[in-house]
Amino acid sequence: MRSKTQSSINIKLIVCCFFFLLLLLVVTWSSFSSSSPPNSSPLPETHLSNSSTDLTEEEEPQQSATTTTPAECPSLPLTPTCTKTPPSLANALVHYATTNITPQQTLKEISVSLRVLEKKSPCNFLVFGLGHDSLMWTSLNHGGRTVFLEEDKAWIEQIREKLPSLESYHVSYDTKVHQADGLMETGMGEECKVVSDPRFSKCQLALKGFPSEIYDIEWDLIMVDAPTGYHDEAPGRMTAIYTAGLMARNRENGETDVFVHDVDRVVEDKFSKAFLCEGYLVEQEGRIRHFVVPSHRTRPGRAFCP
Repeated sequence: MRSKTQSSINIKLIVCCFFFLLLLLVVTWSSFSSSSPPNSSPLPETHLSNSSTDLTEEEEPQQSATTTTPAECPSLPLTPTCTKTPPSLANALVHYATTNITPQQTLKEISVSLRVLEKKSPCNFLVFGLGHDSLMWTSLNHGGRTVFLEEDKAWIEQIREKLPSLESYHVSYDTKVHQADGLMETGMGEECKVVSDPRFSKCQLALKGFPSEIYDIEWDLIMVDAPTGYHDEAPGRMTAIYTAGLMARNRENGETDVFVHDVDRVVEDKFSKAFLCEGYLVEQEGRIRHFVVPSHRTRPGRAFCP
């Protein structure tokens, strides 16, 4: 009986010693790991001090870089600079979303002018004609100045009631489509090849009745989509095309993009080629032609057409 008791005590003592040794081993290993990490080498005290200073200096730029990251990522602005839709764009969206009337030009034809506006806008844009697409042109030239010249007073008033933000002026034309051949012959005369302000031109094709500021502004784009020209008694676009070309040549420097619509008609076809020049034609899409006319004032000896 005594031997069994002695044996039991010995077993308990062995187990306790085992756990004590295991605990001592864990404590010793933990102390060793914290004081001497793997792959580390002792450094002189002075080096440790410098390293501490260098680390602090390195951490500061990192913190500064973290704070500037949002500013370098425009897709995630912290403080948006523009939170409101431009009025011209908002009006256009509402107008075209609530009407069944579509612009006079096709999508492909509009795209010709759109590509130029994407590069030049905001700019000065002069449009012969006030129509269902006028609000669109103003919106595409957001921030610039878009002016419309219209022959029909009643139509101007009607548009102003619906779209008062558009800038338009009434102009008069004293020509008729059936006079086109005679006017073409006139345009071939030397007085019509002289580059000058249309107000002072001796050419019969130069329009002189616009508001004065129309002549004073250098237009970056000119669209000729008026006046009416589909019947013999209509004013026709003979003088509008010639005057657009004269304005482009008379600018102080640079070049003007001139667009002529309805070139499937005889007058628009012949007069655009003659006075905007086939040498300046850069593109045609459907019924619209795009000319790029350079300033002639910087090169007085330059021929009227290249």
